[in-house]
Amino acid sequence: MRRRVRFARSRIERISRTATLGGLFLSFAKIGLVGFGGGVAVLAEIRALTVRQRRWLTDADFAEAVALAQSLPGTSAGNSVTYIGLRLQGWRGAAVALSGFILPSMLIMILLAIVYKHVRAFPDTQRFFHGLNGAVVALILVTAWRMGKNILTERWQWVLAVVAFLAVALLEATVLEVVFGAGLIGIYINSFGEKQLRRWRTLSTVVSRRRSRVRTRMAKQRRTRRPEFLRAYLTPRVNPLSKTNEETDAKESVEDREKSSTFRSVSLVLLGMPVLAKLGLLLTIAALFLRVGSVTFGGGLVMIPLIESEVVTTHQWLTHQEFADATALGQITPGPVLITATFIGYRVAGTLGALVSTISIFLPAFLMTIAAGSSLRRFRNNEQVQAFLQGIAPAVIGLLFAAALSLARSGLHTWVGMMIMLVSIFILVRFRPNAIWVILGAGFTRLLFGLVFG
Repeated sequence: MRRRVRFARSRIERISRTATLGGLFLSFAKIGLVGFGGGVAVLAEIRALTVRQRRWLTDADFAEAVALAQSLPGTSAGNSVTYIGLRLQGWRGAAVALSGFILPSMLIMILLAIVYKHVRAFPDTQRFFHGLNGAVVALILVTAWRMGKNILTERWQWVLAVVAFLAVALLEATVLEVVFGAGLIGIYINSFGEKQLRRWRTLSTVVSRRRSRVRTRMAKQRRTRRPEFLRAYLTPRVNPLSKTNEETDAKESVEDREKSSTFRSVSLVLLGMPVLAKLGLLLTIAALFLRVGSVTFGGGLVMIPLIESEVVTTHQWLTHQEFADATALGQITPGPVLITATFIGYRVAGTLGALVSTISIFLPAFLMTIAAGSSLRRFRNNEQVQAFLQGIAPAVIGLLFAAALSLARSGLHTWVGMMIMLVSIFILVRFRPNAIWVILGAGFTRLLFGLVFG
């Protein structure tokens, strides 16, 4: 009996360690359903599943997956899930794993979008979202501060972070311009700037030594120094005639047929216009979120300035307050923060728009992860790629501060919201709780404050 029990247990363990497509989908769907907090919290749950429970990967393999995920656009959790599925079952496993991970949060966000449309008019709901907005601004500021402590170690990185913030907050530059510009600066500094800096330091050392010698020899004489200037150069009708009665009858029959065909064509055009308009709207949504998904380095919070400028300013699909509420809902739902795109897609084009926006925002990172995962060593050891990422990292800090400023302008209108933001910052820095509890607590605190003091 004991042998049978041991044999059955070992068989179950062996089956659980075999990564089938169905097993990948259900396992990551469970994480997508309970993965609150995002970032490190979700990665910890993914590691517990893949390394400790299922033993699909070793710790070294999981560390490799996380390192690759953080080097690509998109969220680190979504990219890690994609790479794990690719490693276990090829591109089909990658697609199934990412679908399972995203599906629960997408369905929850669609449900929240439906409820939001009906309850947003109530004043109590407005107070609740006002509190959520204050906590979300605090979360973005704390995230930027923590990332900045580890990333901003050189003077040029501080300068690049400040320039990125000013470019988005004051000059209204797009995130695409800032990201690619910062990446090119990183390549220049890594390839040419550091070498030139070392040469200038060596030259200055030699010059200083020679000057000291000259000063020793000519102690009582004054030296004149010429200023040096550096110059740089940039770069038939057929109009039938009838005379007989038969010709007249033939002409009338031709005209009747032409009128009926014209009527049918006009009817088809009128009936097809709504379909064409809907298709054009869906294509616009897809193009927008494909661009966002391809440049979202540093996590989903970086996308906020870009999406807000497109959705609120350019297309005017949402108001500033609705966009701030959408960002807050993206924080309190499980799964990645990029699921905010589902809410926006539903508000613009219904359920089909939610599906298109969700697929579009995750598709670029999915394809890049498959391409990079297939040749992992070459990707990670490429000096130009790493230099590009080193330039983007400081710019991400500036973009996060710009995102916090943008949300504060649109979501915080009273001193109560500012106080909630400051208290949330203190709690996040001092006690380091799960962000979901801070955000929900801020919402209910603002709701109770409104009920008591009006």
